Amino acid sequence: MNKKKRSAEAILKAESANIRRLRPYENYLVAMIAIAWALFQLSLASILLLDSTRERTIHLAFAIALLFLVMPCLKSSRKYLGFLSVTDRIPLMDYIFAASGAIAALYLALDYEGLAMRSGMPITRDIVSGTILVILLLEATRRIIGPALSVIAILFTCYAFLGPYMPDILAFKGVSLRKYLSNITLSTEGIYGIPLGVSSSIVYLFVLLGALLDKAGAGKFFTSLAISVLGRYKGGAAKAAVVASGATGLFSGSSIANIVTTGPFTIPLMKKIGYPPKKAAATEVASSTDGQLMPPIMGAAAFIIAEYVNVPYLEVVKAAAIPAFVSYFGLFCITHLEASKLGIKGLPREDTPDFFATLKNGLHYLIPLGVLLYELVILRHSPELAAFRAIMVLFLIIVYQEIRGAVLANKTIRSALISGVRIITSGLIQGSKNMMSVALACAAAGIIVGVVNMGIGGMISGIVEDLARGNIFLLLFITAMASLLIGMGLPTTATYIVMASLTAPIIVNVGQIYGFAIPIMAAHLFCFYFGILADDTPPVGLAAYAASAIADSEPIPTGIQGFLYDIRTSVIAFLFVFNPDLILHNISSWPHALLIFGMALVGMSSFECFAQGWCMTRNKWYDIPFFLAAAFILFHPGAIASLFNLDPAMKYYLFPLGFLFYGAVILLQKTRKKDL
Repeated sequence: MNKKKRSAEAILKAESANIRRLRPYENYLVAMIAIAWALFQLSLASILLLDSTRERTIHLAFAIALLFLVMPCLKSSRKYLGFLSVTDRIPLMDYIFAASGAIAALYLALDYEGLAMRSGMPITRDIVSGTILVILLLEATRRIIGPALSVIAILFTCYAFLGPYMPDILAFKGVSLRKYLSNITLSTEGIYGIPLGVSSSIVYLFVLLGALLDKAGAGKFFTSLAISVLGRYKGGAAKAAVVASGATGLFSGSSIANIVTTGPFTIPLMKKIGYPPKKAAATEVASSTDGQLMPPIMGAAAFIIAEYVNVPYLEVVKAAAIPAFVSYFGLFCITHLEASKLGIKGLPREDTPDFFATLKNGLHYLIPLGVLLYELVILRHSPELAAFRAIMVLFLIIVYQEIRGAVLANKTIRSALISGVRIITSGLIQGSKNMMSVALACAAAGIIVGVVNMGIGGMISGIVEDLARGNIFLLLFITAMASLLIGMGLPTTATYIVMASLTAPIIVNVGQIYGFAIPIMAAHLFCFYFGILADDTPPVGLAAYAASAIADSEPIPTGIQGFLYDIRTSVIAFLFVFNPDLILHNISSWPHALLIFGMALVGMSSFECFAQGWCMTRNKWYDIPFFLAAAFILFHPGAIASLFNLDPAMKYYLFPLGFLFYGAVILLQKTRKKDL
């Protein structure tokens, strides 16, 4: 048990990048670098004009330098290797790595004109700098997100060099060291590619907004508000966990950060009203993992999807909206059904905060989110400008909050201003620390994308297509399994980048061959969804380890239970591939969108009754066909219309049939329940 707790605590520390206990002057150094990074990113969105290449190099330089200063080489002490796991100071080796990595990352900007003049013909200095950058980037990535991404990047790199010596089916003409480094480190085709560009221009500001909201107390506010509304109902603590995690997911974009924010409040309450520790932790895991589905941040992948698919960011938000809300509604249904099976009631009145008092005390936290949505949806400003203005408003709100608290507590305005500055400074530092994993994952994934673009992408795509034997269902299954396996050791964003680069175009092409009009957006979201599900997939499932530490449950059973709860998310991913209406593809009518949304909600409710084996009472075998038929009709009416050779335009007239099936089984179970 102690070993398990130590492992989970290490995950929580790694998430907040607080592995090392630094000396005072080292704390100041780390704080200065983190704040400088935050100010640089804020200036990019306001007053600083810089070309995208230089912007990406500086972004990466900050991430590498900060990482080597706060993360030891090994997180646990090893015999004869204690110098690699120093946590009470920054060793000289890591100072050297931080400086070397930052300079190597900046090299493209420092010699920009010279490199442009000798494009494709790097000199010795270019090769040495590029080699140092690749090595230190992979080491930095290994330190913060584990070895998986670095190993995959190394395997792709080895394949690029050893291609001519591979068996015929895997043979590739290969590349030279100069060609490799020219693409990977000296151009925007590799490390400095689209993922890092999105990280530097957009993602940082959204992550910073989330960190500032968290430091200001927004996470606790959303949790308390959810408990005040839902706490007294059946399984209320679990329902509150779902709503709180969904609200926190609006600005968090990280499953583990979501668990750390809401879990300490919701998991003990779930256990108090009767949820077993495993199910309490699994509920938090499933709801926090799905926080990455919630626009606008979506685990940073939303912005990369927009770049890859070449659509405005709001199109990604539009496509992700219905699946995200339906997925959360499905988990809400699960909590209700679990409470019914276990006979769990709501929280006692004394444990539920007053709604109006809670809302009054935290209403100001909604203002920055309102500004963000107003800027994005009404004014149609760019995501970076919208996030910047929301952050500026949040700065004012934090200061107001502290002044208001000081007045109520009869303290001085000066102390309130100092407190406000401390919260803002703490948020800037935490935002930079939270961004390290995203920036480094995007840069390291750029190595893989760069190698794929050297010519092996088509060959890998051909191999994957051959494995699927042209069967779109088998292709989707292979993509899903590969995403789950790769995602066990990678952050969601990196998993999405790797899988989307390899399989998203194939999904679209194979679909066309067999008569399925699969939008490219659906293919990219499919890869993204299964990358998210890897967060609670055993045996790794980092989110499960984090939640189990709070719930005092076993991490592997917790991960399995969380994964079972998340089956609904995988079902949605398959469904919107074959029914693009669920992502509002080519749909702009509000009534039409609301009809699809309503049908999907009822369909999800029916599916969960089947999956949980319970509705009004325990299911009988003859209930199952009704639940499945209702769910399928409501999720994909076009398939039913095609089956009966109906006009496709008539498909939405079938929704009463889905309601009829669902209503019939409910009435059947009500009758059976009365007879018990």
